[in-house]
Amino acid sequence: MLKQLSIFAENKKGTMQQITQILFENDVNILGSVNNDSAEYGIVRMVVSDPDKAEQALQAAGYMTRQTDVLGVEVVDQPGNLNSLLKTLLETNIDIDYIYLSFNRESGCPIMVFHVPDVYETEASLKSKGYTVLFTSFCLFSISSILFLHPQTGDPA
Repeated sequence: MLKQLSIFAENKKGTMQQITQILFENDVNILGSVNNDSAEYGIVRMVVSDPDKAEQALQAAGYMTRQTDVLGVEVVDQPGNLNSLLKTLLETNIDIDYIYLSFNRESGCPIMVFHVPDVYETEASLKSKGYTVLFTSFCLFSISSILFLHPQTGDPA
């Protein structure tokens, strides 16, 4: 499973640039992110190359942060693969709190990042169905095994 960094940030001009500047100054790479905002504040969720280092730097700059476990699942970039993955989760009665996208830098394949109520149950379920579940953010750079899905059935090929 992956570590996700959530950053509670004021919704104002320049905030994202300040966050990315702090990460840049600390040599932390953003591997995937999603922003959820409201009128005054928002939550920036990121998978980064070094979540502990990023969290320390952002907290030192006054940001409230939190690390949570998320799952990264690599799929081949072709029509229907995300649908097949979501269908598998639905059939195994697994809820998804939210989802966002990253990419394997080597293969170019999409990596779907999921937050689910029980990451261990979901990880075991997906692995039993033949999916490649990433275990560290390093894998976003160097994973080599790819799951191919049958185009008609959506089952692992």
